[in-house]
Order: sequence, then C-alpha cells, then structure tokens
Amino acid sequence: MHDLRWIRDNPDAFDRGLARRGLRSCAAEVLALDREWRGLETAAQEQQARRNALSREIGAAKARGEATEALLREVAEGREREAANAAEAAELRRQIDASLAGLPNLPEDDVPDGVDESANRLLRTVGEKPRFNHEPQTHEAIGERLGLMDFARAAKLSGARFVVLKGALARLERALAQFMLDIHTREFGYTEIDPPYLVRDETAFGTGNLPMKAEDMFRTTDGLWLIPTAEMPLTNLVADEILDEAALPLRFTAWTPCFRSEAGAAGRDTRGMIRVHQFPKVELVSITRPEDSAAEHERMTECAEAVLQRLGLAYRVVLLSTGDMGFAARKTYDIEVWLPGQNAYREISSCSNCGPFQALRMKARYRPADAKGTRPVHTLNGSALAVGRSLIAILENYQRADGSVAIPEALQPYLGGETVIQ
Repeated sequence: MHDLRWIRDNPDAFDRGLARRGLRSCAAEVLALDREWRGLETAAQEQQARRNALSREIGAAKARGEATEALLREVAEGREREAANAAEAAELRRQIDASLAGLPNLPEDDVPDGVDESANRLLRTVGEKPRFNHEPQTHEAIGERLGLMDFARAAKLSGARFVVLKGALARLERALAQFMLDIHTREFGYTEIDPPYLVRDETAFGTGNLPMKAEDMFRTTDGLWLIPTAEMPLTNLVADEILDEAALPLRFTAWTPCFRSEAGAAGRDTRGMIRVHQFPKVELVSITRPEDSAAEHERMTECAEAVLQRLGLAYRVVLLSTGDMGFAARKTYDIEVWLPGQNAYREISSCSNCGPFQALRMKARYRPADAKGTRPVHTLNGSALAVGRSLIAILENYQRADGSVAIPEALQPYLGGETVIQ
C-alpha cells in the first residue's frame, strides 16, 4: 500500500514511479478524492462541534426554564447531515484505498527500467559449470530412468503439473530442506517457524497477493487460501502490531509446501518439475528498521547464495528490471542456477526488499527508541531455496554417464553417508 500523506507531498515522484512500472499517472485523481474526503471529514468534525455546543445550550436553556424545541430540531438536523457526510466520507476513503491497493510498489532508483526480463542487469556469476563426457540429460529424463520420478501416476492422482517422487529422490528432497533450515537457523540467525498453510483474505492482502494475484492462488470452499509461498504467513506474523525498536531485526525461516495455479504459465515448462502446482520451499523473511533494510537485502541474498555454494552449484545473480519485478517489491535480486540439461540458467530464488509497502497494508509498525510516535517497519523476503528446483539442479549437475547421480558432499550426512543415487 502507498502512504497517502507521502503522495500529497510527492505527487510528481509518485507518478514517475508508476511510469517506470509501465502505468499511467494517477496522483491527480487520487488527490482529488483525497481533498473531497478531507473536506467531508472536516465538515463532520465541525458538525459534531456544533452539536456539542447545542447540547450545552439546551442544558442551559432548560436550567433557565426556556423552550428548547428549536435547538432540538437543529441538533436532529445536524445529526442527519453528520451521518450523511460520514457515509459519503467512508465511501470516498474506500475508493481511495481500493485505488491504492491495486498499484504496485515503486521501484528503487537503481532498479533498471524495462518492460521484461530482457532489461535485467547481471551482477555476478559464481562457480564453474560442470563438464561432461556425455550429452547432459534433463532432470525428468534422469529421474524417470532411475524409476524415482513419476509424472504419469501423479497425473492419474491430480492432473497435470504434479509429480510423485520415490525412494532416494524423496529422501533427497527432504534432506535438502533440512540442510537449508540448519544453515539458516544455526549460522545465519533465523528463527524457524512452522506456519499454517491456509490463510485468510487479510493475510493475502497484507503481502500484496490480493487483490491482484487471486488467479495465481488456490482457494478452498470455505474462503481460505493455500499459500503460494511461506512469505505470506511469515510476514503477517507482525500484522497489526507495534514492535519495540530493540526487537528488530526479526528474521524468520520456514519450510512449507507451496501451491500455485500457474494461471499465467500456459504452455511454459510443461515437462518436468520446473513449474508445478505444488512444491516445497524454504523461505526467509526479515522485519527491519527503514535504515537497515538495504543492508538486510544484501545479507539475505548472501544467505541464499551460501546454500548453492555449499552444494557446489554454479549460479548467477541478476537485478530485476521494473517490468520483471513482483507487485510488492521495490528491488529484487534473482538467483539463477545453472541447469546443464536445459543449457540455461533458471531462477531458484528471488530476494526482495519491499520497504514499507507491505507494512502499510498490514499495519505493522515499530516505536523508535529516540522519537515519538510509530513508523512502518520494512519487510524483506527471499527463497533460500526452492527445494524442488534445488533437487533438479543436483540431478542435472551431478549426473553421470551411467544414469546415476552423485550426492553433493554437504548432503551426505543427511542421507546416512550415501554418496550416489543409482
């Protein structure tokens, strides 16, 4: 959500930010409604003050034994006008809030302008791509050849874009999640959370998933939403709260299944596990002071990178353009892992700084130790990592010519010392 007071003071900057997102200017429209709303609010306050004064006059008139009929009529008429103005003001405020709720976060100054991923900026490439003495296979070919990845039975159970993992691959997926959680909790100071996988409208609204991304989510018959990412419940842990400055930063991590309808992905990645309706992910969320969020963004990205480095996987980090960035983000780093079977880098993590955008929607604030009042916190989130895509990366990068797959050394203790899947 956008701060209406900030828009009043910075209408041109607001419109410039929207233009960088490919949207038309709307500050003038919002501020016209805002002026009308504030006028009605002022009128309601004046009417209430007049009614209070009349009440005192009525009391004095009764004490003097004077007639009060005219004063009582004026009070009744004023109450009707006040109620009408209040209703109109409430409707105007609803319109303002609805308009602002549909607008994405404004990009940081250093975010590259562009309509899509073609404008993303490469920041660094890390690690060496593996070399093979055979034609590298895709993860689905490897998994099916091993007899441990079954798309046909998954389709029988649930339809397209699902997978059944068996035996060693099921254990490998579980080991990856445990490995990631151990790194983030034991070394990087994140608190592990086991959150609900079903959330209410308010929770989805708080992170910016509603109203704009409803079609990308699954909804139950009783109105709850299956989480598309643990960012949603983790960030909302501080909704409607006022935190002490000394408690910040808060850092949360969670392993959860995630559910996405992939409504906008028709025809894309129809084979394999790259884009499925249900997938596991380890998520990171940070709640910080405004002055700390930029440094926290860098730190979070490094935490996600550390997992790939210890798994020995080559990757690159890109800064997303204004046209490729998510709705709630003001700056996003994508981490893309190298997949030999596709001969391409593919996204395995997005780390985003949302600034106060989500906090304003959630009414999440903190009380500065050396100042009066409260301020919105800043929120950040990142995958660290997408577990299914990490499994894909291991299969494709550690494949052998005989169809077996070596297990990265960092994961071997989680798999009883096993060194190969065959």
